[in-house]
Amino acid sequence: MKIKNYILVCAAIMLSLTVFAQQGQQKKADTLFNKFSFVKAAEVYKELIAKDYNKDYATRKLADCYALLRDPKNASKYYEKVVKQDNVPVEYYYSYAQSLRGIKKYDESEKWLQRYKDSGGVVNTNDFSKDANFITNVFNAKQQYFLDDFKFNSNLSDFGAFEHDGKIYFCSTRDEGVAIKKLYGWNEQPFLDVYVTDINSEEEVDHTKKIKGDINTPLHDGPVTITNDGKHMYFSRNNIKNNVENKGSNGLTNMKIYRATFRDSIWTDIEDLPINGDNFSTQHAALNSDNTKLYFASDRPGGFGGSDIYVVDISEDGVLGEPKNLGNIINTDKAEGFPFINNEGTLFFSSDGHVGLGLLDVFATVADENNNIVDVINLGVPVNSSSDDFSFSMNANGTSGYFASNRSGGKGDDDIYAYNRIPPLKVEGVVSDAINGNPIANSTIKLYDSKGSEIAYMETDEKGYYSINIDRNEDYKVVGSHEKYIEDYRTFTSKNIKTELTTITANLLLNPVEDVVTLAELNTIYFDFDKFDIRPDAALELDKIVDLMVNQYPDMVIRIESHTDSRGSLSYNDKLSIDRANSTYEYLISKGVAPERITAHEGFGERRLTNGCDGSEDCEEEAHQLNRRTQFIVIKME
Repeated sequence: MKIKNYILVCAAIMLSLTVFAQQGQQKKADTLFNKFSFVKAAEVYKELIAKDYNKDYATRKLADCYALLRDPKNASKYYEKVVKQDNVPVEYYYSYAQSLRGIKKYDESEKWLQRYKDSGGVVNTNDFSKDANFITNVFNAKQQYFLDDFKFNSNLSDFGAFEHDGKIYFCSTRDEGVAIKKLYGWNEQPFLDVYVTDINSEEEVDHTKKIKGDINTPLHDGPVTITNDGKHMYFSRNNIKNNVENKGSNGLTNMKIYRATFRDSIWTDIEDLPINGDNFSTQHAALNSDNTKLYFASDRPGGFGGSDIYVVDISEDGVLGEPKNLGNIINTDKAEGFPFINNEGTLFFSSDGHVGLGLLDVFATVADENNNIVDVINLGVPVNSSSDDFSFSMNANGTSGYFASNRSGGKGDDDIYAYNRIPPLKVEGVVSDAINGNPIANSTIKLYDSKGSEIAYMETDEKGYYSINIDRNEDYKVVGSHEKYIEDYRTFTSKNIKTELTTITANLLLNPVEDVVTLAELNTIYFDFDKFDIRPDAALELDKIVDLMVNQYPDMVIRIESHTDSRGSLSYNDKLSIDRANSTYEYLISKGVAPERITAHEGFGERRLTNGCDGSEDCEEEAHQLNRRTQFIVIKME
């Protein structure tokens, strides 16, 4: 019995760990997806599908991964399953149509495009529907990003914002409070300086918020990037020597990338890097996640035209290798610049050479399983517009960050915009015992849509917790059940909720069944022939009842019924069964059960046999023992 119970406990623990791991896997997959790490995300979504965990959702996301990996064959395979789901978001009709077009099934593609339109979908003339870039079509099937307020803009030019260690760094031509201002002849604004402020600051950002140290000069300085340890900064600056412009052979003052060191609370020890040159510009520094590579933009000779994106290795001692052009998947014969690398290694950049919505647009790269860049995605509206959109950065969460634009409606010339990506929405809750409030581990959770179709199935962990990703703008019902409890459900909706909301809570309270055997996981309590003393195996079972009544349900009231087999006279068996009921009662009382919580302890002799062993036929001892038993009837639970 101990071995059996140990196996059951281990199985329950393993199941709880599995459920918890699957919840963690789903969060991991969604985070990877938001960071454009589609190869890694696809593998995790496949694992979730194999484990039948929130399978419909995982299938939709897996199809999207293949689409964004420029694999319309596999994308169409999974989109075909997706469009058969109940209440599937209509943009998946559009994505399926695009994937079919990608494998040259044009007639079928038109059919699903029409279904998308018939379902309320709108195909705009400027939404890349005629662009050969399949993955951009799919990515822009629905709006991916939404704008938030950025309260630090000025009336002049502001851009290059990124977060580091609780602060926002950006560059600006604001110079309020400075008595003598040197103006840049190109736009008659002050030159760029680097500013820093706390993320949650409510203070106005003026000249007093300029970064401390030797970064800012009378000419252009910024944007910047900072190493993980906060010890070094790479930043753009006009080419100067001894605080004097150092013009190139074309008569222009080009840009260079410099490196500074943080010492004694200021940025100092400025280094001119060997990747620079006097006759071309090197600017817009960006570091990868482990600071071993420096990305930048340059119009140096040997590129594809305009300015290109380059990368250079950084050794442990800070020495830079030879710059490498990132190639013609990224670079065009026009201008590429403002690279940014998120913590999954995805490159973002601005370009007016790739197909876009206007002038400079922001693009993201897509890498294959070997980490080779295979395509780029236009991030679409509202990040991109018909104006210049640039200096994109992404925070570690993959769902928020900043970019700059000179679009109309801003506060100044170039303005910084904060963005967020609508985060995954989940329903979560705790399933608890309605009487004692204890969490119910391993209870079954089923999620149904508004049509009554089951769309998710899982079990709660050891704390009674569950979590399931859901779609927005839908109605749902979640049902909780357990063999020891009466089923309960909650209805809820994800319609008309705020964009930033990520969780809907739906706790469930289950009433226990009024069955002592089930609740205590009780085995039948038997007595030896012609005896009423409590056997050791019976004591173990009675201890379960004590725990149930004393620790779990302190208001439970029961009655006891004892029975004998048919051997012996009727009157003798009546007395024997009463003795057995009394001994059971006395045992429970001796272990701490209050007497008033047992309303009766009665014996019924051989009057309620469980089988045909009534003396009319010969029965084995095991069959007679089935009748020598004690039963417990719940009178009330509360």
